[in-house]
Amino acid sequence: QVQLVESGGGLVQAGGSLRLSCAASGGTFSTYSMGWFRQAPGKEREFVAAINWSGSSAPYPESVKGRFTISRDNAKKTVYLQMSGLKPEDTAVYYCAAARRPLTTVTSRREDFGSWGQGTQVTVSS
Repeated sequence: QVQLVESGGGLVQAGGSLRLSCAASGGTFSTYSMGWFRQAPGKEREFVAAINWSGSSAPYPESVKGRFTISRDNAKKTVYLQMSGLKPEDTAVYYCAAARRPLTTVTSRREDFGSWGQGTQVTVSS
């Protein structure tokens, strides 16, 4: 199973940018689809972005389209989430996730991800 550790969260003003990182260990990182989800207080965990083992990304949800970009560096076993134009409604705990099985089609379904990081807090002030 893949172990995941997120970093890069913090407090930022509206309109600012952050880059989240997720370092993986265990498993064969380069063969797994990876994803980012977020959960705001009192809300369900929601899909943010995903990228498959070959670098193709899933369609972004409308809430982040054009502002967030997912990427991966297989040599560093790291997946990134570049966030720009941040809004207060982006405030949430952001989780990195790895797919349950390797070499699968990129997916946005939460149930397709089997390993999760501990999360990193992103707070956007207005």
